[in-house]
Amino acid sequence: MAVYKVKVLTGDMAGSGTNNCISITLVGSSGESDRTNVYCMLLPGMERSLTVRCRQNLGPLVLIRLHKWRLFLEDAWYCKDVRVTGPDGTLYRFPCYQWLEGVTTLEVREGSAKKVTDDELEILKEHRRLELKARQESFQWKTYAEGWPRCLNVDSVFDLDSNSQFSCIRATNFGGVLVFQGASQFLSGFLLRQSSWKSLDEMRSIFSRIKGREIGENLLCP
Repeated sequence: MAVYKVKVLTGDMAGSGTNNCISITLVGSSGESDRTNVYCMLLPGMERSLTVRCRQNLGPLVLIRLHKWRLFLEDAWYCKDVRVTGPDGTLYRFPCYQWLEGVTTLEVREGSAKKVTDDELEILKEHRRLELKARQESFQWKTYAEGWPRCLNVDSVFDLDSNSQFSCIRATNFGGVLVFQGASQFLSGFLLRQSSWKSLDEMRSIFSRIKGREIGENLLCP
């Protein structure tokens, strides 16, 4: 009997928890575990611990499968991270940072950086092929106008899946920076200016009051 200790971390932003059911499958180089339930109620910021018992050692873990299904109403879930401690004490990390919507299964690779040439197992090669195919289907190009750069073939940003849209937190930060810039330029006399600039030095003195470093810090994601 091989015992694996699993920790599942839910994101801490509003709405990241779920009332839907979540389960997990561990996949190693020598086999995979049975599907094990995580929980049917995960709150934002919650860390859920569970034990997965296998009839034999799975070998080095290469990926996990997160399964989501609903009993009644759809309730999206944001998975932040999954950590698994193997029978020999080895810690495997599976950074996710994705929304799971609807009845779905998401495969997440182990967090060590790997190149295509490093994928020796067929299951990893197939995972990479399927991931590339899914991205190609999600991000198709169209010509907005002749001679213009190509753009995504969607009518609205809301046509994209949740993982591709601008998060509410980032949108709020971006909006805050715009308000800050507008207020700064208003107070410096730029927005209501009716006369011409006297010199380049005068222009520099106004725009230099907005520190690029402060703006950059406000745009960073939490």
